[in-house]
Amino acid sequence: MTDREQYTPGPASGAQIRKNGEKWTLILVRELRHSPEKVWQALTDPAHLREWAPFEADGSLGTVGTTVKLTNVGAPTPQISETRVTRADAPKVLEYNWGGNDIRWELKAFDGGTRLTLWHNIDRRFISMGAAGWHICFDVLDHLLSGTPIGRIVAGEAMKFGWPRLNSEYTQQFGIEVPS
Repeated sequence: MTDREQYTPGPASGAQIRKNGEKWTLILVRELRHSPEKVWQALTDPAHLREWAPFEADGSLGTVGTTVKLTNVGAPTPQISETRVTRADAPKVLEYNWGGNDIRWELKAFDGGTRLTLWHNIDRRFISMGAAGWHICFDVLDHLLSGTPIGRIVAGEAMKFGWPRLNSEYTQQFGIEVPS
């Protein structure tokens, strides 16, 4: 059996939401055993993003002012959004907009590794879904950085890897109702 076949995400954890009227922000924190420089490369380099992120990037996200096209992976029809990197303070803070929603990554050296924090504005109806998706992406990222890649798990394929359970757990954790 491969690592991918054995992969099961752990319980929903490390997430919270901030509400500002209709604008909600998912905040997801993960501690990784890898240096901020290594994590930064995985967040900005298209080849690395292709291994774990829910989108493809046609260029590096590592330079402020750069315009990059991000294409959602696994969407029934291609969803391409053009983004401009608004902050790239390597290897500490990365900010850009994806599909109309702000993304902020913060990397802090922590206990020989990195505390990675993601802030992602997500429509409140879909915030638990986003938390479940990012949870799986972060697990895949950790495997990649550890040298045991299991391959990107996003969109419909995530359903086979515990996404429905995670979505339900985050929904309960956040105290929100699942959209019908």
